[in-house]
Amino acid sequence: MRTSKTRAALLAGMLLAASALAGVNPPTASAAADPVTVTVNTRAGLATVPDTALGVNHAIWDSNLGTAQTSDLLRDAGVQMMRYPGGSYADIYHWKDHTAPGGYVAPGTDFDTFMAAVRRAGAQPMIIANYGTGTPAEAADWVRYANVTKRYGARYWTVGNENYGNGHYGSAWEADNHPDKSATQYARLVVEYADAMKAVDPSIKVGAVLTMPGNWPDGITAGSDPGPWNQTVLSIAGPKIDFVDVHWYPGGTAAESLARVNHLSDATYLLRQQLARYAGANADRIGISFTELNVDAGRNTQPAALFLADVYSGLLENGVFTAHWWNVHNGMGTVTQVAGQTDYGDFGMLSSGACTEDGSVCQPPLNTPFAPYHALTMMKLFAKTGDQFVRAGTDEPLVTAHAVRRGNGDLAVLLVNKDPDNAHPVTIDYAGFTPSAAAPTVSTLTNGATGIATSQSGSATSRTLPPYSLTTLVLRAAGATAGRPTAPGQPTASGVTDRAATITWPASTPGGSPIAKYEVHRQNGAVSEQLGETASTSFTVDNLVPGSRYTVNVLARDTAGRVSWASPPLTFATGSPAASTCTVRFTTNNDWGNGYIGGVEIINNGTSPINGWTLTWTWPTGWQQVSSGWSATWEQVGTAVRVTPTTDNRQIAAGGSVSAGFVGAYSGPNVLPTAFTLNGTICATG
Repeated sequence: MRTSKTRAALLAGMLLAASALAGVNPPTASAAADPVTVTVNTRAGLATVPDTALGVNHAIWDSNLGTAQTSDLLRDAGVQMMRYPGGSYADIYHWKDHTAPGGYVAPGTDFDTFMAAVRRAGAQPMIIANYGTGTPAEAADWVRYANVTKRYGARYWTVGNENYGNGHYGSAWEADNHPDKSATQYARLVVEYADAMKAVDPSIKVGAVLTMPGNWPDGITAGSDPGPWNQTVLSIAGPKIDFVDVHWYPGGTAAESLARVNHLSDATYLLRQQLARYAGANADRIGISFTELNVDAGRNTQPAALFLADVYSGLLENGVFTAHWWNVHNGMGTVTQVAGQTDYGDFGMLSSGACTEDGSVCQPPLNTPFAPYHALTMMKLFAKTGDQFVRAGTDEPLVTAHAVRRGNGDLAVLLVNKDPDNAHPVTIDYAGFTPSAAAPTVSTLTNGATGIATSQSGSATSRTLPPYSLTTLVLRAAGATAGRPTAPGQPTASGVTDRAATITWPASTPGGSPIAKYEVHRQNGAVSEQLGETASTSFTVDNLVPGSRYTVNVLARDTAGRVSWASPPLTFATGSPAASTCTVRFTTNNDWGNGYIGGVEIINNGTSPINGWTLTWTWPTGWQQVSSGWSATWEQVGTAVRVTPTTDNRQIAAGGSVSAGFVGAYSGPNVLPTAFTLNGTICATG
């Protein structure tokens, strides 16, 4: 929910400022004493960069939507996808007559003008069909006009925008004229929209709106829906859709927003779990898009730039097919000072040239790039279509790292210093890659800079990162890279138990020499742990830990010792034993979006009573906790939970059970535990 999406009146009446703000050099900052260790591991492969990766939002209330200058700036920043007609306006917009009753539509923003802008920028469109005040027939007519009449080849179409904000859960900002505003009704109509639109053009991809795990209204069930929004929508519309569409505004201070990027891996993991559980057969065909992203603090200064680069990289390395900034132009908000720079509270990445109502503060001239625009340009330099993300990590929370390996053997590393006050020296270790002795190509965006500085300088293994900065290194490999085998294909897991899994993959194609063996590596942070090797294309991994998540890659090694790129990643989770002397039933009820009523029932499957017990588990994330509890003594240290009995439930009779309850809290994606230990024995789960 962004109130700024309805800033039409402000935009319609904005004044164009004649003065420009000069770039400001960052203040001199001290360097942190101890170097940060950065580890880049090319054996730990992640997702491949798609040709839709870098996206932005366009809005029909932006009179500069179709100008050549705007399109050229977006092309120069590497934009690959543009979303239209603009957030919540999508649910009041009627494309045929180019009207949005109750809102402002700027001249020169009709669909054909938008498509001309898309083509000039060399991008693809993503179009939002009007769910709130539209019909399946209207959406189908739009597809017909776009792809049959005009032959635009618009592939991606979403049904509505943030439709959970229609009042069903109490908050109402999204237009919805349907008497039934439930998730069930939305899902039923998504099916009708998809059928009608694909009857016109079967090649299009249709998306449904979901909510971000760990963010409102995730977890909340309202009315007669069978479950929360995501579960309900997927269980009904899953077989008909091709992707899901999610928005994320992490909120909080600049530091809090930047820290919450750590939620992305668990959020995308939960989304894929929901798809697998509720969306029907072949759910892995369903893609994930994040089409609105921004922050609350420092929207057009360096915090937003750091967030954009960090969050786009984090989403893309987790397999999201497109990430979009909200938005191109937006307008003046609350003016503040952020890390020595003037921030206009503007969600746009390009200046609208607006002034405050009293004229006391004006933005720089129209289309002057703000810091997020430069960060998007940095993403263009860093992650190119076809590059494979590989795992990178650091030992300092204020410094994050991402890396991609390119088809020509080069490696690109993106370093984000989130510390507004201190420069951080870094040392970079490489696994599976040896950089050449040549100086890397270095691109840097510093706080207050009006562009990216690029040079060839320094070494591949050490660097000092300016405060509040983005730095990209592009490195050549030492020695020849030709002749290696191709990467193995996408692995799959079968026979997953609490302790074992069988990994199978499509074979590599040999390069200069025959393939000698395949190696199976587990990602353990930015370090790989080899689980085994085989001459075949299947391997059973034993000695796994119950209730744990594993991400593995397969590499091929030929008889000359050349090693392939890493396969695409495979993530799977072990569960609990099929049978045990104890069973634990873990329940969650009455979820309110950041907490719930939890319960544990402990069942004694043995033939003798249990006299005294200790139940333990570990939360999968660092933002989950037991707030309070009853019918037991509850303790939590770090992520470890320990539950012990009261005087009246110390004994569990053979075949009997005891129960205890707690209030659970979470401030990010709520990944539930799946392994529980009672008196040192791992229990089954029921």
